[in-house]
Amino acid sequence: MWDYSDKVMEHFRNPRNVGKIEKPDGVGTVGSLACGDSLTLMFKVGPDGRIQEVKFQTFGCASAIASSSALTEMVVGKTIEEAEKITNKDIADFLGGLPDQKMHCSVMGREALEVAIHNYKTGETMVKNLEDHIICTCFGVSENEIRRVITENSLKEVDEVTNFCKAGGGCGMCRDEIQKLIDLVQNQLNEKATAAPAPTATKKLSNIQKMKLIEEIVDREIRPHLRRDGGDIELLDIEGDKVTIAFRGMCVGCTSASYTQQNFIQAKLREFVAPEIVVIEGQQA
Repeated sequence: MWDYSDKVMEHFRNPRNVGKIEKPDGVGTVGSLACGDSLTLMFKVGPDGRIQEVKFQTFGCASAIASSSALTEMVVGKTIEEAEKITNKDIADFLGGLPDQKMHCSVMGREALEVAIHNYKTGETMVKNLEDHIICTCFGVSENEIRRVITENSLKEVDEVTNFCKAGGGCGMCRDEIQKLIDLVQNQLNEKATAAPAPTATKKLSNIQKMKLIEEIVDREIRPHLRRDGGDIELLDIEGDKVTIAFRGMCVGCTSASYTQQNFIQAKLREFVAPEIVVIEGQQA
């Protein structure tokens, strides 16, 4: 029996947004029944440019159903640009975590969203880039996908890669290639960290540097914590040291929102960006 969180079981037993959308603006299908998991995700965009409706159909385990259901809640109300930033780790965090052997379900959700957005932008319906070099022929996993899950999730073992995208879980002939990719990506990340340390609050930042750093800290330090409880925030404006936000999801109307704004969001931005940062709440859309 897998050790599922309460939130995973809730989304498995009562999945949200199951079904089809007539004439969707974007649709993406990933996986295959032969591999044991398949997901089709579709959405419609409202006149305000935000995703107003999402539906999914999936064939798979409890984690696949829960990940798909959670993803639909995460993208509703977001712009396409905001939805593009969602990672498989965000999906897993939203659900309170997934067993290591089931992390590939969150990857499948992120891939389906990626394909649906590509379909929305271009009208193309191809699921995979056929020019990608396939490393795992058993499950059709490309080098680019393996590199991506290693980078996004800081993976260091072949078995971890298998848990996230199934590569190496069949005949095992590709495991040496996967290990080489792990070593290559980790070396690149180490070199990048040594060569270009992140800006700190003690360094004078330009306006553009400050805005980019605020966006980075929100994505890395703040948003994942809010999403664990079904909430989120949107950056509305950055003017000097004043940051205007809007709460989204379960954070809207929450009695703890004021505390979260001052003692978590503002505190994090003051820690990582500048001690003069002031966070205010703007008008809800």
